[in-house]
Amino acid sequence: MENLTEIEKQKFERAKKRVQAIAGFYKHLMSYILVNLFLISLQYFKLEPGETFFKFSTFSVAFFWGIGLAFHAVTTFGTNVFLGSDWEEKKINELINKKQSNKWE
Repeated sequence: MENLTEIEKQKFERAKKRVQAIAGFYKHLMSYILVNLFLISLQYFKLEPGETFFKFSTFSVAFFWGIGLAFHAVTTFGTNVFLGSDWEEKKINELINKKQSNKWE
């Protein structure tokens, strides 16, 4: 019974880390939206007559930060292409079972 509790603890810790990672991504997304809205609106109101709004410098922060945000999204929500989506779960269970079987030998 003690082993089952240990497995449940490990699953809880993994779930807790997953929720924290998702919350971290959403905080990052909210920062991205708010800061870029502020910066782009600031650029808009600083325009001189005849100056165009649609230039790279207006959107450069949003562009490069967006690349970083996309990587953050992939690491948070994306599946592991090389090992499969449930590889981590299988590997953890395999190691736990191996450890349990070694106790009896």
